[in-house]
Amino acid sequence: MSFRSGRPSHASTFLVRAAMTAPSLLNTQPWRFVADGDMEIELHADTRRGLPLADPHGRELVLGCGAALFNMRLAMLHLGFRPVVHTFPDPQDPAHLATVGWGAYTRPTDEEQRLYAALGRRHTAHGPFLPEPLPRDLVDDMRDHTLREGADLHVLDDVAERRLLAELVRVGEEAHRTDARLATEQAAWTWRLARPRDDGVPADVSVLHPDSTALAGRDYAGLTDIFPTPPRRWPARTGLVVLLATGKDDPLTWLRSGQALQRLLLHAAGHGVMAAFHTQPLEVPHLRTRVRQALTAGQFPQVIVRLGHAPRVRALPRRALADVLG
Repeated sequence: MSFRSGRPSHASTFLVRAAMTAPSLLNTQPWRFVADGDMEIELHADTRRGLPLADPHGRELVLGCGAALFNMRLAMLHLGFRPVVHTFPDPQDPAHLATVGWGAYTRPTDEEQRLYAALGRRHTAHGPFLPEPLPRDLVDDMRDHTLREGADLHVLDDVAERRLLAELVRVGEEAHRTDARLATEQAAWTWRLARPRDDGVPADVSVLHPDSTALAGRDYAGLTDIFPTPPRRWPARTGLVVLLATGKDDPLTWLRSGQALQRLLLHAAGHGVMAAFHTQPLEVPHLRTRVRQALTAGQFPQVIVRLGHAPRVRALPRRALADVLG
């Protein structure tokens, strides 16, 4: 990792604060920023915060950093400057994902301002959504937003496809619950109210059984040890199920996919729509291959998301600025 001598400026701090609101697997927040005064900002993957068992190649780590990069681009546009982004600028340092410089003055578009305004509204949902469907034009707009960042959005309207994906998510989640090593890795990023943290996921992030919708959720609280089957199911409140997929599967594509994901999430949040993540089968190689073959027309699946109107959401904690910006 290369460090500059310049101190972070107020503008750099503003950009990093926006970047930090991005989602990441188990809320690991695996990013590090280096500011060269007010000239440019480097984005680095903090591999110490990776998940070597669930994410051995760092794919989801880079996705999270891509979401942070999109937020940084958006914040720079909000300030009235065009971001100049150089991805993977140092071949000798693959953890150096991008350098962002200040481009020419530009007036942000209404769309860019709406996306920026949604930064504080976007939160990850857990559990059932409200029953009302999403408007078709909103779904079409979300597909357009992901395309602009180089990814395709596959909407699973077909009942058979949804049933297959639900089964693959269930098998993937079962693998996480029954593999002692994976369970331990997840537990390391789970905390209880008596010992709050500024990263990871609180065990009580959802008071409902993780299997209460058609797609199994991560069991942070260990509820399935007590109740192997949920007391109640709401399959009709699963929400819209979508997959983000790409034609390639390399670190640059993962970084772009993270930006596409965040653009989608912010557009959705601006319309009161939240997302729940179900990437468990993408963390098991043979299940990810099955998703690719059966549901994304041969494209590489990067993220599995449910979208809908959440009855409630809970903001997850964020690390201190001093811990991520140098």
